[in-house]
Amino acid sequence: MSILIDQHTKVITQGITGKTGQFHTRMCRDYAHGRAAFVAGVNPKKAGEDFEGIPIHASVAEARAATGATVSVIYVPPPGAAAAIWEAVQADLDLVICITEGIPVRDMMEVRARMRAKEAAGGKKTLLLGPNCPGLITPGEIKIGIMPGHIHRKGRIGIVSRSGTLTYEAVGQVTELGLGQSSAVGIGGDPINGLKHIDVLKLFNDDPDTDGVIMIGEIGGPDEAEAARWAKEHMTKPIVGFIAGVTAPPGKRMGHAGALISGGADTAEAKLEVMHACGFTVTRNPSEMGKLIQKKLG
Repeated sequence: MSILIDQHTKVITQGITGKTGQFHTRMCRDYAHGRAAFVAGVNPKKAGEDFEGIPIHASVAEARAATGATVSVIYVPPPGAAAAIWEAVQADLDLVICITEGIPVRDMMEVRARMRAKEAAGGKKTLLLGPNCPGLITPGEIKIGIMPGHIHRKGRIGIVSRSGTLTYEAVGQVTELGLGQSSAVGIGGDPINGLKHIDVLKLFNDDPDTDGVIMIGEIGGPDEAEAARWAKEHMTKPIVGFIAGVTAPPGKRMGHAGALISGGADTAEAKLEVMHACGFTVTRNPSEMGKLIQKKLG
């Protein structure tokens, strides 16, 4: 059991002919059941060709019709990435994972508005992970994205994070402790993105094979606090929480485009206080995340 993806998932790579798309498609295909999972690529200029045996189609809709794929991963450069997201949404995929960093905020606002309008009109709801995220992995089954597969181990801890590298840090800790991960999800650090912490917490809460969760956030925005308030009322599993950016000065963007303290509630300390009040086990030291969740599980 896992959330969002498993060994039976079929995946389309948008941007498969670029250097980044080729490299990571190859790495994902070589992980666990990836050879059966990565079934198509998209590039309108190279339709009819293939990448190392993976057929390339002119559009996402065409790739879906030919393969039955329900998920796409996007490595398209920033100027065209929002259009690539919308193309996948129009093709009625279940999940779109956008790795691309640097998409203009206005482009993402337009795509989000279109997605909401489509859903409001009775169209299929397509989930978006990212942009500017490492993707997600169900260890031992499938990885979709840029995370290093070898540090993961099948287990029962769910991990959700805005930071790619801190996702890997948490993964490495729980792997070393022998706990392993049910799924690890990087939601990305952009201000306009798809799935939030709260959405992934709901999925982990409903997953019978997840026993506990590590939630990693950053300064900027209300997402972590909203997830914590939901968890206080609904979550049945222990959560360890960490917020990056305790020393960040107000008004200065730190790393991710969404990591900007614009008000008192956006600081790391304020978020940690809310999470603690909502029953999380919080830490200001990222090296303690694994040990704390192990302790919570007894």
